[in-house]
Amino acid sequence: MSIPRIVIAGTHSGVGKTTVATGIMAAFHRRGLRVQGFKVGPDFIDPTFHRAATGRSSRNLDGWMLSRETNLEAFARAVDGADVAVIEGVMGLFDGKSAPSLSGTTAEMAIWLDATVVLVLDAAAMAGSAAAVVHGFDTFVPELRLSAVVCNKVASAKHHGNLRDAITSHCRPALLGYLPRDASFAIPERHLGLHLANEALTDDRLNRLAEWIESYLDLDQLLRLSSRPNTTEAPLALPAPKPHCARIGIARDAAFCFYYEDNLDLLRALGAELVDFSPIADRTLPPDLDGIYLGGGYPELHTEALSANEPMRTAIAEFAAADAPIYAECGGFMYLTQAIVNTTGQSSHMAAIFPTKARMQPRLAKLGYIEIELASGQRARGHEFRYSVIDPMPETIRRAYREPAEGYQVRSVLGSYIHLHFLSCPSFAEKFVHDCVGWRARNPK
Repeated sequence: MSIPRIVIAGTHSGVGKTTVATGIMAAFHRRGLRVQGFKVGPDFIDPTFHRAATGRSSRNLDGWMLSRETNLEAFARAVDGADVAVIEGVMGLFDGKSAPSLSGTTAEMAIWLDATVVLVLDAAAMAGSAAAVVHGFDTFVPELRLSAVVCNKVASAKHHGNLRDAITSHCRPALLGYLPRDASFAIPERHLGLHLANEALTDDRLNRLAEWIESYLDLDQLLRLSSRPNTTEAPLALPAPKPHCARIGIARDAAFCFYYEDNLDLLRALGAELVDFSPIADRTLPPDLDGIYLGGGYPELHTEALSANEPMRTAIAEFAAADAPIYAECGGFMYLTQAIVNTTGQSSHMAAIFPTKARMQPRLAKLGYIEIELASGQRARGHEFRYSVIDPMPETIRRAYREPAEGYQVRSVLGSYIHLHFLSCPSFAEKFVHDCVGWRARNPK
């Protein structure tokens, strides 16, 4: 018997998946269960809520960026020692890379995991029609195991009664309960999505969310529905971690916080010692670094602090000038340009490794999956989600990726707007660690 695995899906974006998934995780955690959270799709924000609710790092699963086998391996590694897995879906249940394919959809991942699916339905403006929606989702893909429904944003007990009568009369999935309309549990949003958990979810609010979920949903029934044998194959583990061979600085603070946990795990398995530092707060780099990984995040919200920290900007520029390996993506890449310019034209100095400026746009500039091809011919997959563009990069700057993907290299610094998933091309991470080892050999401490 494998651990219960529960997918929280929605009819569309904005129905309350994150609130329901986080609340269920928190409620299970309060019961003493060891809960492992997951997020389907390329998302760095929702996993911060999962971690807050469970005390365990949430992991991303993605059917377009990663193969079925790689997803199952990553899942099995993450649930080691857990009692239950709760997987938050992406967009609507059948929304993914492109219709009518299931590639990248929550439905695809639920089928691969042989998981119980709970459909979250925004029932604010419907009654009997809810049954037709549930019936359609239940029968659309026969191999999907849609087992339960949660009606969200319900106006009253009477409204719930109408929904219950319609769904139980015409639909196979069980109705777990309903959640009344309550704006106090809505998670605030901004241009890249929801606020991070440490900004929006206090301990008190998390406890109240767990109590709210327990009060309105039958979680015992949910556990019964999800407890059954499954036929997924036993996974292969990551290679046994190698002895530390390189020391890599990981930029991690309010401006740089978007990392796939599996990316970091792979670097560790390859022998990297990862050391966190803050480009906002720290005045110097950690000692004895052999490389730097600057992930994405919200540098545009912290331009004043990043610009004011001239010692850190200088330290990173000098590290790059010494031909040390640096990998920067999206927000990290913006930090390595000459400046970030906001929508009113105000410019803030950055590390100035790349001779261009990042300019914030009033609307979304790029969103979607992308496959990149390295000069070696190897391919890796990732995604873009940004509200900025760069000024034209001089032709003298080396292109690290074959067009149309954007990636640039100055000395041993690689910068791009693309968030890569290293498990889509482990050799990318291997080369990064290898370059760090090589730099250490040339620059003995």
